Order: sequence, then C-alpha cells, then structure tokens
Amino acid sequence: MLQLSRDDLVLAYTRMRTIREFEDRVHEEFSTGKIPGFVHLYAGEEASAVGVCMNLGDKDCIASTHRGHGHCIAKGCDIEAMMKEIYGRRDGLCGGKGGSMHIADLSKGMMGANGIVGGGPPLVCGAALSAKTLGTGGVAVAFVGDGGSNQGTTLESYNLAKVWNLPVIFVIEDNGYAESTASTWSVGGSQVKRAEGFGMPGVEVNGHDFFAVCEVAKEAIDRARAGEGPSLIHSRLDRHYGHFEGDAQTYRAEGEQDRLRAETDCLKIFRQRVIETSLLDAKTLDDIDREVASRIGHAVTAAESAPPPAENDLLTDVYASY
Repeated sequence: MLQLSRDDLVLAYTRMRTIREFEDRVHEEFSTGKIPGFVHLYAGEEASAVGVCMNLGDKDCIASTHRGHGHCIAKGCDIEAMMKEIYGRRDGLCGGKGGSMHIADLSKGMMGANGIVGGGPPLVCGAALSAKTLGTGGVAVAFVGDGGSNQGTTLESYNLAKVWNLPVIFVIEDNGYAESTASTWSVGGSQVKRAEGFGMPGVEVNGHDFFAVCEVAKEAIDRARAGEGPSLIHSRLDRHYGHFEGDAQTYRAEGEQDRLRAETDCLKIFRQRVIETSLLDAKTLDDIDREVASRIGHAVTAAESAPPPAENDLLTDVYASY
C-alpha cells in the first residue's frame, strides 16, 4: 500500500483544491466576456493529474490536451502567470500568445496544452528519447482523452515507445465523452488490452481516487525509470463542466452532472479518506481551502490589471535559436 507523508498529503490536497478553485473561477470569469478564445475546464478530474504528477519532478516532462489547466497546476506551474496567459496578458506563461489551449512552461517540464487531439503522445516520445539518450533518468507522460485515444498519432506512439523501449507513460483520462460522443459507443475494445497488444502493461484505475492513481502511477513511473519501457494507465473519471465553456450538453442525461458531483467528487473522497484515517484534520483542509481561494482571487485581479502584449511582441518567439 502506498505510504505518503503528511507534507505529501497537504501538497496533494492543495494542488487538487487549487485546480478546482482555478477552474471554477475561470468558469465565472469567462461568462463576463473578459477571457478571449476557447476554454476547456478540468474540474472534476483533479485526482488524476495530481496523482500522476506527485511522482514527477522538473526533469520529467508531460504533454497535455486542450483541457490542460489541471495538468499545469499539478506539474507546479505558477498560477498567476497561468491566469495572465489565459487572459492573454504580456506577463503570462507564454507571453499571452498561447492562451488556454496552448499554455506551457518548459522550465517545469510542462510541454504544453495542445489544440490538436492526440498531439501529445508523439511529443513525449521525443522527450523520452532525449532523456534516455542523455541518461537524465527522466520520464515523459502523455495525458490523452478518450477521444484522443482513438487517434492514429496515439497508437503510433504506443508502437514507437515500445520499439524504442522509451520511458513513457500514457495516461488515458476517460471522462466518458469525446466532446459530445460517449466513449462507451466510440471506443472499441479495452484500453488496457490495446496496451497489451503493443507489448506494454496497462492498468485501469478509478480516476476519482487520488490514492489509487498515485499508486499505479508510481509503479509505472518507477518501471520507466528502471529502463523497463512504456506503460498505459486508463483513468476513469468525470468532468464537471461541458466540453468547452458554452457547451449546452444536450447529450447528457437529465441530472447527470448533479449526480456525478454528489457521488464522485475526488475532493470529497480525499477529504473523507484522510479525516476518517486521522491523516489530516478538517481544520487543516479548511485552512487550505481559504488560502487557495485567496490566491486565486489575487491571480484574477493581477491578470485583469496586467498589460496585453505590445505590437512589437508579435515579432518575438517566432523562431528558436539552437
């Protein structure tokens, strides 16, 4: 059984609560028209990102999806710089040029959210090849949705990772819908058996359970670091909001979202587990909630008052110098 220190538990809850508060606040602010572009929220899926990234360091890389805010926060990206990026401000993580769907921070090993469905797996194969060649001991993780799991880029990456024995972990975050198409209808066979078909181990996990995700992720990541090649984790979870902000969600059953929030909220599950086992007390968790809410409020205020990119910023970051 996975053993975590009190500090680890506090960090895990803080990051999960930060993701939830960040996404709930972005949901509110987007409705005012202040945030440009498209926004896809990660609320409800926090235990998956944090459970995986608790086992990673800055030398390890992750590639995200269009639903990338949670992965950024789980990997340790600065939330004020993230909020500024989402608002399109000059001081954002990517200078206000990437926005929500292309937010990145290479200093943290966050290779970026990606507007291309299935765009992440080939990128992590490259990052993993670099880590293997240079002997850094790093691993690379691709977060992929159930829709992205059907893309040829993803399946080709499974093959490449296996053939080259790369330190890669593919995390399929199956929230039940590829935009509005149910994964029960659109995904043929088993994600785990797909992995086995490429000669790598696969495991299915309850993505609402931080402890379960953290444990299977640690096993896969340790295996990759030891030179034993790629693995796949099929994380079953739910998103609290629509595919994108403004999604009417007519494809959902009546009352489905309310039921999921009541029954499968990973933050409620975490709180209940640690309080019942006396690992953390309610006051500690409540204090974290208040502190996080304050930080997110400050991030929004800072983003709203930050300057946009200047005209001459258009000519920067166009080419990379090697």
